[in-house]
Amino acid sequence: MSTAITYSRYGGPDVLTLAEVDTPEPGPGQVRIKVRAVSVNPIDLKIRSGMMDGVFPAEFPVLPGWDVAGIVDKAGAGATASVGDEVFGVASVGGYSEYALLDRPVAKPKEVSFDAAAAMVTVGETAYRSLHHLGIEEGDTLLIHGAGGSVGTIAVQLAVSRGITVIGTAAEHDTERLTKLGATAVTYGTGWAERVRAAAPQGVDRVFDASGAGVLPDSIALTGDAARVLTIADMAAAQHGVRFSGADPTDRFPQALPQLAELIAGGELVVPIGGWYPLAEAARAHADIEARRTRGKVILTP
Repeated sequence: MSTAITYSRYGGPDVLTLAEVDTPEPGPGQVRIKVRAVSVNPIDLKIRSGMMDGVFPAEFPVLPGWDVAGIVDKAGAGATASVGDEVFGVASVGGYSEYALLDRPVAKPKEVSFDAAAAMVTVGETAYRSLHHLGIEEGDTLLIHGAGGSVGTIAVQLAVSRGITVIGTAAEHDTERLTKLGATAVTYGTGWAERVRAAAPQGVDRVFDASGAGVLPDSIALTGDAARVLTIADMAAAQHGVRFSGADPTDRFPQALPQLAELIAGGELVVPIGGWYPLAEAARAHADIEARRTRGKVILTP
């Protein structure tokens, strides 16, 4: 037996319970890791609340969480990692737990902390994938909505490193940080489109919406084409002819994870971490995120 966080009904953070569960056993190709860090993602909170029941229907009891990093303690036949290896990736079984199973373990460079590796999985893949699908190229101008958030911050860094001019909408308290990352920051809210036009008189080539703040119509107007806009957060995307990325698992880019880890190892990419909580305090972590008391990724440590 081992310790994990579970819940047996939808609800607020208080439904999260520390429980004893069967320790998972790796099947062919899988590895089991002793979890050193697990990242809390906004989708975890939405699934727990029942908001995503139509997309991710729960089979109770739920063991939440996907983004993990740790040390392999058992390997199934044909696994690509061995006992003692430091790895990270998307948990197929496990998550908020002492032990997790990985189908596709990714080697963690020694220069990358367990916290950074776990924090990067979903936000890094999402940012990388979104830039790929947009077809953004060196010399283009990219507008990122929600640039101050975890996904937006990674997207800013990746785009700037590729020679792309980045305009980022964000809260006032994030503008200085985004400027240091190489973006031109503009505050969101009423009048944002006019502020973007002033910041980018040459025009905007592509728009990446990581905010879901109802910005798609004006974003289309800025680019002149709905095909030049992509969102990961606005469920009304289809109504505007805009591509929504993330709901289809085949749409994702797990192959980006080794590249992202190397960028972190080389100091070329930083994943902002906003807080650490013991696994047993997962409910408090969820409550703090919902109350916007944290900035950056939140890490649970078993």
